Amino acid sequence: MTQLILIRHGQTLWNQQRRMQGHADSPLTEAGVRQARLLAHRLKQVAFGALYSSDSGRAHQTARSVAAVTGHDIIVDRRLRERHFGVFEGLTGDEIMLRHPDAYARFKSRDPKYVVPGGESALAFRARVLGCVSEIAVRHADGLVVVVTHGLVLDMLYRVARGIALTEPRTFSLINASLNQFRFDGCAWHAETWGDASHLNEELLTSA
Repeated sequence: MTQLILIRHGQTLWNQQRRMQGHADSPLTEAGVRQARLLAHRLKQVAFGALYSSDSGRAHQTARSVAAVTGHDIIVDRRLRERHFGVFEGLTGDEIMLRHPDAYARFKSRDPKYVVPGGESALAFRARVLGCVSEIAVRHADGLVVVVTHGLVLDMLYRVARGIALTEPRTFSLINASLNQFRFDGCAWHAETWGDASHLNEELLTSA
């Protein structure tokens, strides 16, 4: 059995502005920096064997806050990036509807095979995420690992663990800097803890 604690990065400027991020990036807000610091002190109390991070700036900045407190080296893996949203990146929902109405309609249909122009489909994203986290789990068999990543990476693993189809709308929150623990038994993923943000003040609970 391997345990993975997946963590969404701290709040970013584009989270606050409700802009699509994907492979593009924006800095942590002041709240995001505070979230990362509180997360780090929470993880100081956890005996984990390795610290992984997406190579995106927002995730790596969050991971650096953790590493500064726990002393772990950060293992960077670009496969832990957010889903690639191509031409949607950097735009708000309203801007996407205005500039790319046909693509936005296809995207909102939740067709898992649909590829956003310049981006990737939900199916391709799932394959990338599962390939990466399964490899990490096998590498650290019977251990506990922390992975700092992105909201839709959490979403994807939760769907896999709970048997939620890609076509189903999300009904659960993706809280910045929360702890989300999964167990891998060698064949299947199991969700054990979701959205644990007990280390954050109420004013720092963000999920946009």
